[in-house]
Amino acid sequence: MNKTNTLVALFDFDGVIMDTEGQYTIFWDEQGRKYLAIEKFGKLIKGQTLGQIYEKYFAGMEDVQHQIRVDLDLYEQNMSYQYIPGLVTFLDDLRRHGVKMAIVTSSNQKKMQNVYRVHPDLQSHFDKIITADLFNHSKPDPECFLLGMQLFDALPKNTFVFEDSFHGLAAGIASGARVVALATTNSHDEVVDKAHMVIDDFEEMTFEKLLKVNCIAE
Repeated sequence: MNKTNTLVALFDFDGVIMDTEGQYTIFWDEQGRKYLAIEKFGKLIKGQTLGQIYEKYFAGMEDVQHQIRVDLDLYEQNMSYQYIPGLVTFLDDLRRHGVKMAIVTSSNQKKMQNVYRVHPDLQSHFDKIITADLFNHSKPDPECFLLGMQLFDALPKNTFVFEDSFHGLAAGIASGARVVALATTNSHDEVVDKAHMVIDDFEEMTFEKLLKVNCIAE
């Protein structure tokens, strides 16, 4: 297969690979109330890296940043990491059809090590795992997804992005990829105009259905 015709699937992690977004919402809502007197802070910052959150909301608050980092590390060590329903079967189907796959996440390596302890099989399902330390600009900037395409020498039109957050969906669209929204963090109605396809989970998703996203996008 010519490299430029390689099909690539890029998956966000939280809310797409793992059903963790609800847990993060609880954590960040508490930080918002505790330090900023902001309600529903968790939804406000979804899809952003920790550095981006610090820069935008906690600039100059070094002690608070340190405490959040300590609390978040402990929180992530005790989180429940459950696959989104149907994910592994879908990944196996993509693999059989020669699709290259990568996780593209705003999470850092330390957090991912917590995940690997619970799911030592995770890395075997993907060709690449792109974490926050590998790119400079966070979603909604498309840099992370463009990096994923570059690593596989793939064209945007042959790349499928799976996302759940508003920032992530915007980044996927900006990259030129075909974007599939998961209604795991936001409702179907909230994301339907931000992606080429919306799914609740991967239970009914197949390689053949994924190819139809190209037709919808064009």
